[in-house]
Amino acid sequence: MTSKRSRTTDNDYEQAIQLYAPLFKRPEPLSAVRCYNRDSPVVVFAHGAGAPSSSEWMIRWKNLLENAINAVEVITFDYPYINGRRKAAPKPEKLVGFHSDIVRKAAAKYPEHPLILAGKSLGSRVSCMVAAESDIEVSAVVCLGYPLKATNGVIRDEPLLQLTVPIMFVQGGNDSFCPLQSLEAVRKKLKAINALHVIENGDHSFQIAKKNLELTGMTHEEAEGRAVEAVAMFVSQITSEKVIDGDIVSVHE
Repeated sequence: MTSKRSRTTDNDYEQAIQLYAPLFKRPEPLSAVRCYNRDSPVVVFAHGAGAPSSSEWMIRWKNLLENAINAVEVITFDYPYINGRRKAAPKPEKLVGFHSDIVRKAAAKYPEHPLILAGKSLGSRVSCMVAAESDIEVSAVVCLGYPLKATNGVIRDEPLLQLTVPIMFVQGGNDSFCPLQSLEAVRKKLKAINALHVIENGDHSFQIAKKNLELTGMTHEEAEGRAVEAVAMFVSQITSEKVIDGDIVSVHE
């Protein structure tokens, strides 16, 4: 007598998920599945001084980067001071060790994929310091609102001048922490291939005053969309090895 196969019910499926989670996951809808290849990068994305990785800005840009560059993963994290009693961020040099450990783990997890370091403000400065470490092979650094000018007026370009890996800058046109004229002067001294995308009238967090948006006929989402498209083009050129010994010109919108 032929035995009957037991039917797997929805309840059985849910029990299996609970038993084996997080190793056992419900399949994603086909529309949500992306195709990756060896050029698909892994991104380690560091937050700025005043807000953690769970902030609305960080979550939005994590999703923008993940979709635009077809990343296998965009890894975010919080520097230790965020969860401690200390309110102000320490000097960037004190964050390099912790940040480097995160990057090494990401590289070990995805050894066959390009490694991109991205950061918001302080996070971009520390990312540049980490990328300069001799034992970490980074394909490129993406700086979102690099804090070039200190509150006392000093130009903080040391981490940039040390880099040899390609650098992409996305800067607000009205960012007081990074006057474009000062950035252009620094870019002329850089050893690394570099590119710049300017969000016209944007501030340090890329916010644009309503009156300026009305003048351009562009929404804030469209302005950020153009910026992330420029980042995607830059990353694609680097990871596909189309850039060997040539230059990448500035990207202005």
